[in-house]
Amino acid sequence: MKLYFSPFSPYVRKCLVVAHELGLDARITLLPSSAHPVTRDQAIIVNNPLGKVPTLLTDDGQALYDSRVICEYLDDLAGGALFPKTGTARWQALTLHALADGMLDAALLARYEDVARPEPIRWKEWRAGQLDKIETSLAHLEANLQTLAGRVDIGSLSMACALWYLDVRFAELQWRGRYPKVADWYLAFSQRPSTQMTWAL
Repeated sequence: MKLYFSPFSPYVRKCLVVAHELGLDARITLLPSSAHPVTRDQAIIVNNPLGKVPTLLTDDGQALYDSRVICEYLDDLAGGALFPKTGTARWQALTLHALADGMLDAALLARYEDVARPEPIRWKEWRAGQLDKIETSLAHLEANLQTLAGRVDIGSLSMACALWYLDVRFAELQWRGRYPKVADWYLAFSQRPSTQMTWAL
């Protein structure tokens, strides 16, 4: 398998963390990419018309995207259990997955406002609104930590990747001081070998 790769993409990281949990990471070759919302990478577009990472090229010739699809494919390929099949556990995992992705969507939009939009037309209130989505999500987790506790599935792995990205790109938020329960959970969860991994071309 081949995966279009960016070292700071939290969505790429999520796929690789999942692959590591499933014992599949050694089967994935990383491909260079330069995905950008304005200067689009034509090499990715050949396989994914959205031109986004992650995009996975499977051994049987499929091109899969986005991270949600790739992670579920990997879980199915390995016969894993990161996506609960039925019942309350499934809906909890998928909802937590959606929350983590929503936080990442907001973070990336704020990031693009900083680095992709020309300074004279940046909209600070719009950026603040995106970051507020992260604040309200963290506050929700702080008040409902049981949604994270004791689970290793697509929801908790995705949330760990979202918090990793906050540390990488938004250290100034200093979120741990305001959400100590989430911080304690992340400190413990991030000791997993998969979340300790780093990847590079």
